[in-house]
Amino acid sequence: MWLINNIRVTHIELLYKSPITMKCKKVKQKENKNVCCVFCKAQNYIKKGYRRTEYRGKIARYYCKDCGKNFTNNDGFYRMRFNERTITMSIDMFVSNLSSRKMRNQLSRHFSFKVSHITILDWVRRYTLKVNKFIEKLGYNLGDSFYADETEIQREGKHDRFWACIDWNTRLITGYHYSLNGSITQAQEFIKKSVAKGKPKFIQTDAAQFYPKAFKKLFYSNKIGGLTIEHKIQNYQKTRIHNYKIETVFMKIKDRVYDFRGFKALWSAPILMTALVIQHNFIELHSGTNETPFERASVDVQVGNNRWLDLIRLATQNN
Repeated sequence: MWLINNIRVTHIELLYKSPITMKCKKVKQKENKNVCCVFCKAQNYIKKGYRRTEYRGKIARYYCKDCGKNFTNNDGFYRMRFNERTITMSIDMFVSNLSSRKMRNQLSRHFSFKVSHITILDWVRRYTLKVNKFIEKLGYNLGDSFYADETEIQREGKHDRFWACIDWNTRLITGYHYSLNGSITQAQEFIKKSVAKGKPKFIQTDAAQFYPKAFKKLFYSNKIGGLTIEHKIQNYQKTRIHNYKIETVFMKIKDRVYDFRGFKALWSAPILMTALVIQHNFIELHSGTNETPFERASVDVQVGNNRWLDLIRLATQNN
């Protein structure tokens, strides 16, 4: 045990805690306003010491005066064995370009953490669903020109479809859809999701046959409130020009899926694709604008450098 700034620190804390982690103690003290009992949701509590953990250090304990139970605050990582920064770093690097096995090896070599690659996948899926539920409720200030397309995704030798629509003004993926095939019904579902965050003047697609029929059923039959949106078609066979504005997004996504070597389970594939969309919209800077799409869309959410961590905490507070 050592003394650092008059604070006693164990060898485990020294091994893992960087200066950034040490500074975060002040931030966590301010977040105590969000403490509530995990059993009865009451905020009538008193502090009752700390619980020592192997990887997360000391965690504050509380006593609920309403239900009479002891609890630790749910900050988004309730009952998780590993430190929140280890978890969010693993999610970020996995979605960026590192396989779960390589991420496991990195944690073992640099921090001496024994983590299964399945555990890392579970972190990605768990917190992707949690964050996605939160960001779907946010408001978005979008432009009026959308570009949509679909692409094939490999899954156990099968060719599934991933659909995505991008607002060119903000570069935000406004809607996406995962399906087993390309059909009019699936195109309708995709277009509904694409216009849920904002109503553009037009949506441009390629010349796939199901798009005109899907637009006709949706926008010319008053099924969604009489909304009229122009459908522009970019026919490569005639113009020799691709629908390149959405293709740039697909190139990035397909590169990551290629690194996955395809998907295994059908239930897991849409969740991992959702993680890629969150990474595009909220985490990574766009190379052309040098901003994240959510910032250009004026989304009212405050995040720092560790955006996965902040999004998870916000999702927990607003659950």
